[in-house]
Amino acid sequence: MYIYRPIKPHRLFITIVLLSASLVSQASELKDAVRNLTPTLNVTIVPGTPDPAIKGCGREADRDQCKEEKKALKLKARKIFDENLRKSTFDASKSKKKESSGEEGVKVATNSADASSISVVAAALQSAGLLSGGPKALILFDQPDDVAFSKLGQIYAIMLRNLLGHFDAEVSIQKVSEYLPDEIEGYDVVFYIGSYFDNPIPAAFLQDVVSTEKTVVWFRYNIWQLAWNGDLGFSSRFGLAFNGLRGFDSPPSVDNPAPGFFNTVTYKGVELEKYFDFDVETSSVHADPDAGWMAIADPAKAEAILEVENSVTGEVIPYITRSGNFWYFADLPLSYIGPRDRYLALADILHEILGVDHEPSKYAMLRLEDVASLVNFSNMRSLIDYLSRRDIPYTITAVPFYRDPNGVYNGGDPLELPMAQSESMLNSLDYALTRGGKISLHGYTHQYADEQNPYSGITGDDFEFWHIPNNAVVAEDSVTWASGRIQMAYSALVASGYAPFTWTTPHYQASPNAYAAVNQFFDSRYERSIYYTAVTPLLNLDVNNPDRDFAAGQFFPYLIESDYYGARLYPENLGNIEYDIREIDPASFIDYSWEEVYLNAVYAEVIRDGVASFFFHPFWLEPELGVRGFNDFRRLVRGISDLGYQWITPDQL
Repeated sequence: MYIYRPIKPHRLFITIVLLSASLVSQASELKDAVRNLTPTLNVTIVPGTPDPAIKGCGREADRDQCKEEKKALKLKARKIFDENLRKSTFDASKSKKKESSGEEGVKVATNSADASSISVVAAALQSAGLLSGGPKALILFDQPDDVAFSKLGQIYAIMLRNLLGHFDAEVSIQKVSEYLPDEIEGYDVVFYIGSYFDNPIPAAFLQDVVSTEKTVVWFRYNIWQLAWNGDLGFSSRFGLAFNGLRGFDSPPSVDNPAPGFFNTVTYKGVELEKYFDFDVETSSVHADPDAGWMAIADPAKAEAILEVENSVTGEVIPYITRSGNFWYFADLPLSYIGPRDRYLALADILHEILGVDHEPSKYAMLRLEDVASLVNFSNMRSLIDYLSRRDIPYTITAVPFYRDPNGVYNGGDPLELPMAQSESMLNSLDYALTRGGKISLHGYTHQYADEQNPYSGITGDDFEFWHIPNNAVVAEDSVTWASGRIQMAYSALVASGYAPFTWTTPHYQASPNAYAAVNQFFDSRYERSIYYTAVTPLLNLDVNNPDRDFAAGQFFPYLIESDYYGARLYPENLGNIEYDIREIDPASFIDYSWEEVYLNAVYAEVIRDGVASFFFHPFWLEPELGVRGFNDFRRLVRGISDLGYQWITPDQL
């Protein structure tokens, strides 16, 4: 008898970046009596998705406050849900079907080589000038030599490069220090990411910014080197005036745990709030509060596209300003990104910046997650029947080989069970493929070796292509090693009569070599991903070591035609329903309700061609867990449907 155990939710393990006084070079600690230019010190800033990506209300000191915040979110979501329920009746016709090249329900569908051949033809037409390409973009980032956090700017550049992949852009990334005179003229748009306070900007770039007609986008820091240089005539050229930096109204403390800062951007009527977390027990601050205060000096030349509000004082300053070809963002909307964050405004406004106005669309996608040899067919059938009756297509992430190498949940006896020997898994896949389901390959074993990585060593619990305890690549890491595992996984599915159309990385984290290996089998991934500043990143060096690398987790609110690793990225941007069952499983302490996932779909509506995509673990239907898994799943699906989203599988994007 196999002992059931719920599988851990996806978690992104990201190296935290401490931006303290060491971030600011000694030469740049200036304070201007008129123009404030003092950056906020002693705060922790995380590029990409915060870790944990979802607050679990795990800290005893502020658990009550956290639960009250979640209660407020649930009430907000239920109000929107009820309003939409009154306005519309669930309509199965919202499920969008596109004609496919293969017959639905056939186990072994169209080979992925067909998609590759189409890509080859498209590339040939592109090179012949018969297809128009996307915009040509240059991303410049800070990387001063021999200082702490030297490589931080690079990870932000990679994240921005990924977003530009939605527009099929041809992107170059380089240090701003390597900029050459007139280089800007070779591009349609140039982005400068000011992430390192007072990093010296080449005079040639500053001069080109004020003289070019090409689009220039500047993020936060170091704008003063342009705006306060009297020889460049910034204000007269652009009609803008930079007043300095704004941060916290006062430092967070036990007595004042939530001081004001410019944290709320309203976009298309939706309030997008920046991440903030203060740990009263350790006095650590997780936030990115600094904002560049750019004012409109000449309304005939410049305008405030968006504003940002200090939610405590009510003060408002421009968030995005524009003067012709010049754009300025008050902060860097690539830190602490989330599904209700100002990151969404950046993702959508890139359409205007790049001059690419995609056709409006509103698609929804879902995955049934971690389907392996011990899956409960009854649970799968309940979920599939519900979706099939509503003509909703979906994807199943399949793990071909179940392992419990130490017998942790099998009475001390090691257990290995390939899918070919699992009647429940085969029945689940067969049942799904004749009722709107498609398959994504989700690793080979979804665990690593015979060790805890980091939980139990059991399939579904652990990471496969990244070593969590060491926060580093696994010992065997190479393209060849990862390719071998993917080949075994693919072969196991095919041998049982199934063909996956895409890949989903176990727990969303792998090494750069593993991502490269995935590209040998698939031209796409269906996930959010982790990006690094090196192929073999050194994430554990001292924070002051200039050679320390950085990583960032990133989700996408729309299709990415090509990401930093060279793959098509099908988005998952809403998260997943989770329940706090710490009494059963101490590591499963996250409470993330259907209402919160639904609210993320509401916020995703600000993206003109966005996608609302989530996943769900079938084991939440197990009665012994004592949760309302099936009921909440149905509420979520209905809620997203009533928002007007059309259900598809990602290969239909």
